[in-house]
Amino acid sequence: MQHNPLTRRIAASPLAPLATFPIRLADVTRHNAQSVKKSAAWLVRSREHVHYTYDLEPHNLEHLAWFVATVTGSRVDAVRGYLAEAQEDAELRRVLGAGLARSDRRATTDPVIRYGRRIGWYAMVRALKPRFVVETGTNRGMGSVVIAAALLRNGTGRLATADIDDRSGELIIPPYDKVVDHVVSDSLEFLAGPAVRQDPIDLLFADTGHTAEHERAELAAATPLLSPGAVVLATKAYCWPELSRWAEEQGREFLFFNEQPRDHWYPGVGIGASFPALVRA
Repeated sequence: MQHNPLTRRIAASPLAPLATFPIRLADVTRHNAQSVKKSAAWLVRSREHVHYTYDLEPHNLEHLAWFVATVTGSRVDAVRGYLAEAQEDAELRRVLGAGLARSDRRATTDPVIRYGRRIGWYAMVRALKPRFVVETGTNRGMGSVVIAAALLRNGTGRLATADIDDRSGELIIPPYDKVVDHVVSDSLEFLAGPAVRQDPIDLLFADTGHTAEHERAELAAATPLLSPGAVVLATKAYCWPELSRWAEEQGREFLFFNEQPRDHWYPGVGIGASFPALVRA
């Protein structure tokens, strides 16, 4: 980018911070105005107060396609197809919508189905074709059902999922419940119990969101249970480094996908991924 002579003189001046203040103030004002606009629109149209749902920006979906392709070793065009498949699955949306409408928490739930990063989970399952998937942190079960939908499309595989909340899993309903084993349990007790000892774990979702120490303990508990080619995903990789540290200790790769929600004030979460080491030159 070229700068005109006046811009160069201002930048070189000792008064530059003062001289450029109006420009910087205008930039901040424009940014904040957009944030306020999105926040005001959300306050009017949404009823959510926790576990916000949203769609992703179109260019962010392309980032997600490349992220999943890299983690799974798949062709990016195939991954794009999986993402579109999840978005266009009318039966999945119908079942989730019916579950939300019957929920005891429907007064604080939006009736519109928005997957956010969860369609990345769907694409991971479709690409990896795992026999056994484990999820810590079921919550209402939207992510669990998205995973189950991918397993059913694959025609193979089961999901075991646990949450300490006895209200968890309310969205795990037919036909998706037939490939899901849901238990109410502390995640560490769950990982030490019989529900996850049936087969090696091919895909692990660490989504409890308690503390960094808790995630570290989950990863330690899951390590001997993983299959040789297992992929491990963690939601809270954006706020603590446990998955990346564990990946380095285990001689694995690590990547992070940063969500960019569409028309929402919330900055998003993302997906941290650890996967078997690539062959390096």
